[in-house]
Amino acid sequence: MQVVGYDSGAGAERPAVLLVAHDGVVEREPLEPGRDLSYTLGDRRCAGTLDGTTHISCENPTAPYCDSHDSTWVCARCTGTCLKAEMDCHQEHAIYLAAFAPDTFKVGVTKLPRLETRLREQGADCGAHIRTVANGRIAREIESEIAADVPIPDAVRVPTKIDGLGRAVDEAAWARLLDSFEVLGVDSFEYGLDLDAAPVAETLASGTVRGTKGRVLVLERDGGTFAVDMRDLVGYELREGSSSRELQSSLGAFG
Repeated sequence: MQVVGYDSGAGAERPAVLLVAHDGVVEREPLEPGRDLSYTLGDRRCAGTLDGTTHISCENPTAPYCDSHDSTWVCARCTGTCLKAEMDCHQEHAIYLAAFAPDTFKVGVTKLPRLETRLREQGADCGAHIRTVANGRIAREIESEIAADVPIPDAVRVPTKIDGLGRAVDEAAWARLLDSFEVLGVDSFEYGLDLDAAPVAETLASGTVRGTKGRVLVLERDGGTFAVDMRDLVGYELREGSSSRELQSSLGAFG
């Protein structure tokens, strides 16, 4: 049994799952709060490819994907000059700002109907819709200009997001950023983690699910709280039964 992907979910309508393949069939491992996971991580190799609910395996030891199965979404690298053979992002796009506790902010773009979903997929604490444009090319051009002029990044690393778990957004810094834009709408998001401190970053698949925030899975185990980047699980073979290795305790386990 191998972890071959994940879905970070977008709230109650689409809960987070791990995608697990066994004998070529892909199953969805739910990650709802309170669920107990009991797996030990084995060898890691390329996660192969998915075709619907069918998994095509790969024995290449490069993980999470080998060169033959690694794919990059070209739109993520677009700055307004289309990298595809033909531009196909003709729908209305939203340009947004996202806040990650305590004071990390980014600019991004997405198709207009996916704005809230996209913010939740990234684990944003707050989001602000600042512009609607006719297509993705225009959106990427403006995103690139904002990133350079403010300046502000267009991506936030997962370790930075984990460091902010259990903390609140710096409202004053967020307000100062928004003051520079004509804001069309603002949202705040709750993920139900109820953390008093940042969990310890670990790569494991055993414990009680506290919840998820973007692609970060929060587990409770042995009196500690741990944050797992689900991408770091992709490619691992899973064996039934929890690992017996000792883990560093989170700060929240003391006092």
